[in-house]
Amino acid sequence: MFRPEDILYEDNHLLVVNKHCGDLVQPDPSGESALEDQIKAFLKVRDAKPGAVFLGVVHRIDRPVSGAVLFAKSSKALTRLNEMLREGRIRKIYWALTEQTPSPEEGALRHFIVRDARNNRSRAYDMPKPEGKEARLCYRTLGRGTHYTLVEVELQTGRHHQIRAQLAKIGCPIRGDLKYGARRSNPDGGISLHSRSVAFEHPVRREELVVTAPVPAGDNLWRYFEELQATD
Repeated sequence: MFRPEDILYEDNHLLVVNKHCGDLVQPDPSGESALEDQIKAFLKVRDAKPGAVFLGVVHRIDRPVSGAVLFAKSSKALTRLNEMLREGRIRKIYWALTEQTPSPEEGALRHFIVRDARNNRSRAYDMPKPEGKEARLCYRTLGRGTHYTLVEVELQTGRHHQIRAQLAKIGCPIRGDLKYGARRSNPDGGISLHSRSVAFEHPVRREELVVTAPVPAGDNLWRYFEELQATD
């Protein structure tokens, strides 16, 4: 559930929230409460808005994933941010805890993603498929622990379950991600994939913004890796 302290950045035009794993970004057929509606309800009360609250979802992250999600608070901002997203001008960085260390430890991945809507999963192929969509990302290994590796990923395309499918394809399933080959589930039912930061030009003021999301609270492994990066 959304809490006011989850707001990482806000002005008159946009808002960035640190999503908890398990939260929906937008309503789906399940009918469960979603961040979009929760934030609208919060803004309506906090700002004493008499009418409907405008809030546009600029990008989504999967339900079991945590981290930074960008919303637009005005139609002007939404139009411009959507254009920036299409043109690849919003930089999205993710952190993943993987069961193996990638080899090589830094590089780029290019696959062709085929989505299986019935099972809500995707498969990454090395060669083009008639129904496949090209998926590209860059990655680098940031740190290694006893059982898991911290991998930073920068998305270059936005495909269904892209990071999960591509890392699994190279033998590095994400901690807790049973759907893509992880050994065991996480206690909270989520997966150890975190939208670490979003960077973009402000759609109105034209200044560069970088918003970073702290890793999930209460997860000692995440805290270990975050503290390790802070000391480097």
